[in-house]
Amino acid sequence: WALMQAGHLSTDAIVKTAAAAGYDLSGLRTRLEAGDTGADRDHGKALHHDVVIVGGGAAGIATAASILKRRKDIDVAIIEPRTEHYYQPGWTLVGGGVFKREQTERAMAALMPKRATWLRTAAAEFAPERNEVILEDGARVSYQVLIVAPGIKLDWNAIAGLDEALGRHGVTSNYRFDMAPYTWTLIQSLKRGRALFTQMPIKCAGAPQKAMYLACDAWRRRGVLDAIDVEFHSAGGVLFGVQDYVPALQQYVERYGIELCFQETLVAVDGPAKTAYFDISGADGQTRREARSFDMLHVCPPQSAPDFVRRSPLADDAGWVDVDGETLQHRRYGNIFGLGDAGSSPNAKTAAAVRMQAPVVAHNVLNVLDGNAPNAVYNGYGSCPLTVERGKIVLAEFAYGGKPAPTLPSWLIDGTRPTRAAWLLKEKLLPTIYFHQMLRGNEILARPRLLPHRPTAHDAPAACDFEADRR
Repeated sequence: WALMQAGHLSTDAIVKTAAAAGYDLSGLRTRLEAGDTGADRDHGKALHHDVVIVGGGAAGIATAASILKRRKDIDVAIIEPRTEHYYQPGWTLVGGGVFKREQTERAMAALMPKRATWLRTAAAEFAPERNEVILEDGARVSYQVLIVAPGIKLDWNAIAGLDEALGRHGVTSNYRFDMAPYTWTLIQSLKRGRALFTQMPIKCAGAPQKAMYLACDAWRRRGVLDAIDVEFHSAGGVLFGVQDYVPALQQYVERYGIELCFQETLVAVDGPAKTAYFDISGADGQTRREARSFDMLHVCPPQSAPDFVRRSPLADDAGWVDVDGETLQHRRYGNIFGLGDAGSSPNAKTAAAVRMQAPVVAHNVLNVLDGNAPNAVYNGYGSCPLTVERGKIVLAEFAYGGKPAPTLPSWLIDGTRPTRAAWLLKEKLLPTIYFHQMLRGNEILARPRLLPHRPTAHDAPAACDFEADRR
């Protein structure tokens, strides 16, 4: 923001505004006074790496590890400012009283591939015409191949009053590391009243339902569920975007007495008054606003690609990294790939999807470096282990077009019904698979499918469609 305002606002005004928001930009004063964004200014010779990865989350580290497993001597750099790495799928179980939040946190340094270079800073801009990434301090990093995996932006400020209310007044969200324990505190303390759960179907669209089902199960076990009105407010039109898994979920909706409210978007929260405001889309195309009081409110925040991606040449019209849904290669820049939550591929944005995407990108990146066309393809696989009660999960696995894509045979785990085996997989095995297999480049049950030719470019059908009319 500051660099974009240079030349329009005074440097003092920019620095003071940033300071008020908690950012010290005094070190950028020279650049701000020059009045340019760094696109044309010479900040010295750019650092160079064969492969540059923007993002040290699940997608970035898994892809780097898979590349280095294939070719140990390749020069890979990961741009990532954070010092902690989070196992985000575990936050549902933190909010359900199963995990401690410390179980979901690791030091970033312990997870970085040993042969990768860690650039502990943030990316600010892309200059694909020069094969460069511009960092937040103005330094430049050049590449032969770029992988864009910065994750997603959770826009808490897009809902009026939400940011101020979080962590107080019964308002919580398992989408934040620091809020998930508060979810469990609220579940434990609530004995009567109204509990609202909201959903905006982008990142792991099953997560709000998981929180709701675990809460209802806890209240049922304590004998207070009958005194609590539970409402599920979804901006979409269906309970779950893959029809095969809906019957099992609907049984739990009925068991817990949950009221389903579709086409309802949370737009404002008044924490002290414990009131949530929803814009409701009617069948006639008209929208009305309705207030709902609550004793507990679990929020799924609006989501988008990070700002520096949305305003970059790499973005599609919706702001996501514009990639082919199968090869994950950028549609306009052949030496750029994108995966994870910021990519435009129409799959469910989950860690399970990344587990399948990373080997595809790793293979295709090496092909491009060798002067060959990408021929590994991603089929849109994603997974939502829906925690319908403590000890049982509906393991939804699906690919492009909403086609079920089970990893294990149905005699072992039938994903269309709740099973204890799926719970054990989620609680006991998946964290180990994440930290000790996926992030280390071990591709058990995730080897990419290779075609004998470059796949024909086409638009992939959505894997999980929450936008359909109510069914």
